[in-house]
Amino acid sequence: MKETQQSAGASLTGPRARLLELAQARGVSLAALSELLGRNPSYLQQFIRKGSPRKLEEQDRATLARFLGVGEDTLRDVKDNSYDVPPVSRPEGLGWVEVPRLDLGAAAGAGRVPGGEGAFDTFRFSRRWLEEQGLARADLSAIRVEGDSMEPLLNDGDEILVDRSPRAFRDGIHVVRLGDTLMVKRVASAGPGRIALLSQNLAYPPVEVAADEVAIIGRVVWKGGRV
Repeated sequence: MKETQQSAGASLTGPRARLLELAQARGVSLAALSELLGRNPSYLQQFIRKGSPRKLEEQDRATLARFLGVGEDTLRDVKDNSYDVPPVSRPEGLGWVEVPRLDLGAAAGAGRVPGGEGAFDTFRFSRRWLEEQGLARADLSAIRVEGDSMEPLLNDGDEILVDRSPRAFRDGIHVVRLGDTLMVKRVASAGPGRIALLSQNLAYPPVEVAADEVAIIGRVVWKGGRV
């Protein structure tokens, strides 16, 4: 078994190889080190063999370094502090999806809902990324959040992706239309035939309405905004 571990470790490089070598030299298993971090026993095995997570968290790295008697830099990838990004391979057929970008204020007028006629721009998303997020077949629109009622989850000016695909209702963050007003709220069941429109900002009280008074436009599935 020891020969097999050494052979497998020979193909590793960087902090993964160093961590494996240190663990073997001190006779401690990766499972035991994972438990030292408060993680599941396979955590470091997956980090070393499968590259997941991509890098160790700062606290985990510090804990391992202290236990193994080495400096933290020993377990740090030289690229961890660099903004250099390796070239991205672009396999044939990767493709992009153009998602219409809508203005939340413009979409709030009477009879206006997110749709093609309200688009003034587009966001381009990798088709592969959408597949990874389970959104490959989603009917997506992008809109801008206005106001502070959903802070700190959604901030004024954030852009959100809304999946308008028909599906059974479930509690979550949705874009809804109440009368002539389009809004972003956490929507929850409030009993038979009733739903609650909840704000993240506690300065805004919950609003409970009959389910047939509200049109659920779509579920919020992603957000982006300035730092």
